[in-house]
Amino acid sequence: MNFGVLQEMNDVLEKWAVAKLGNFDIVIRPRANLLRSDQHCVYGIVAAATHEELGRLYAHAQDILGEIYLPEAVLVETSDNKWQPALCYICPEMKPHPAASDYVDRIVKPAQTFGFNVLINKMYV
Repeated sequence: MNFGVLQEMNDVLEKWAVAKLGNFDIVIRPRANLLRSDQHCVYGIVAAATHEELGRLYAHAQDILGEIYLPEAVLVETSDNKWQPALCYICPEMKPHPAASDYVDRIVKPAQTFGFNVLINKMYV
């Protein structure tokens, strides 16, 4: 989660937590996306957002990034070991291409901030 992108859209998350989602892996080809995997888990941010805020964020993803992400109900584990239902947005059809380095940087920097070193070590373009 890049809070800078949210600020560009005038959205500020007031309530959020680091969370883990099991049975998924992350790929960046050319955009970040999650794929089902019984061998992996991914880390990210779970946050409270309104439908309007989510609509703006994922319209931005479609208009600026060219990808359509759709919501999927998931169960995440927060860093304080609590289970929480959430919506996770996944692109069901992304054509694989190499990622632009500036795009990867926009993902790596926040990941480093939140201590997602496992994620950073396995990213590829």
